[in-house]
Amino acid sequence: MTDRTNISLADARQLVQSALIAVGVPRDVSASVATAIVAAEAEGQVGHGFSRLGDYAAQFASGKINRSALITTHSRGPASLLINADQGFAFPALDKALAAGLPLSQEMGIAIMAIANSHHCGALSVQVEKIANAGLIGIMVANAPKAIAPWGGKAPLFGTNPIAFATPQANGAPLVIDLSLSKVARGKVMNAHKSNQQIPLGWALDAQGNPTTDPAEALAGTMQPIGEAKGTALALMVEILAAAFTGSAMSHEAGTFFDADGPAPRVGQTLIAIRPDASSDFLARVSALLDTIQSMEGARPPGARRRQEILRSEAEGLCVPTQYIDVAKSLANGA
Repeated sequence: MTDRTNISLADARQLVQSALIAVGVPRDVSASVATAIVAAEAEGQVGHGFSRLGDYAAQFASGKINRSALITTHSRGPASLLINADQGFAFPALDKALAAGLPLSQEMGIAIMAIANSHHCGALSVQVEKIANAGLIGIMVANAPKAIAPWGGKAPLFGTNPIAFATPQANGAPLVIDLSLSKVARGKVMNAHKSNQQIPLGWALDAQGNPTTDPAEALAGTMQPIGEAKGTALALMVEILAAAFTGSAMSHEAGTFFDADGPAPRVGQTLIAIRPDASSDFLARVSALLDTIQSMEGARPPGARRRQEILRSEAEGLCVPTQYIDVAKSLANGA
C-alpha cells in the first residue's frame, strides 16, 4: 500500500504555492494554481490534485506552459467574452473569465465565457460551483489531448472532454455534477501509473484495441467512452464547443498534459452562466426534486459523495500519497 501523509488544506495550499514560486511561477498565478489543485484533491479528484504538481513544474520550466503569459479579455457580443490564456496556466484565465462573466450574466441574464489557448483546467466542478455560489446556473465544457476513438474507430481523436453543471437550490449547498466522457478521467490512469497500481478492466484499451489493466498500456492506447456511441457523440459536441468555438487546438492537435516536451496543449474551455428568474420558484423546485431523489430507497443525488469528501477534508485534512508530498517539498526547497 502506498504511504500517505496527512496535511491540512491551508498547509497544502501553502506547500503547493511555495513549490510553484520556487520554480519561478509568479505569486498570484501560483496562488490560483495551488487553490485549484487543493480544491480538486479535497473533493476526491486525485487525478487533478497533487499528482499534477510535478508535471506543471516541469512544463513551466521547459516553457511548454508560457512563463510570461499575458491573459487578455475581449467582448464578442453583449453577453459573450473571449479570454486568451496565451498558452499559460488555465486557472488564472478561469479566474479572469469568472470575474468578468459573473457580473455580466447578472446584468444580461446569461454570459458565455470562451477560454482559448489554455492548459489543463483540473476539476471542472470547482469552477461551476463558483458560478452556483453566485446564485447562477453554471455549465462548463473542456477539451483535452486525444484519448478516445470515434465510435467504431481505433485511433484516438477526442479528448476525455469533461462536462460539468452546477445550480443553486433553496436548501443547502449547490448541486454539482462533473463527468468525464471516458468511463473515468484520464488523470486517474496517470495517477495509477505514477503510483505503480493497476487499473480495473473496462477503463481503457491498449494500442491494439485490447482491454488492459496496465496504466502504461492504457496511456498509449485509448480510453473507453461512457455510453458507447452516445459518449463519443457527446465528446464531439464538447470538441466543437470547447475547441472550435474558442479557436483552440482540437484534441488531436493538442500537445499532451503529461510531458514537459513538445508543443503546448492550446486546448479550450467554455463556461456558461445563466441567471434564474428572481421572481420564480426555481430554487425551491430544484430542492424539491433533490429531496424526492433523496427520499427514494437506495438513491442519492449526484455529487453527494463529492460533498461528503469536501466536508471530511475540511475537518480532517487531506491524505496524500507521500511521494507527491515529497515532490512538493523538493520543489519548494529548490532541489
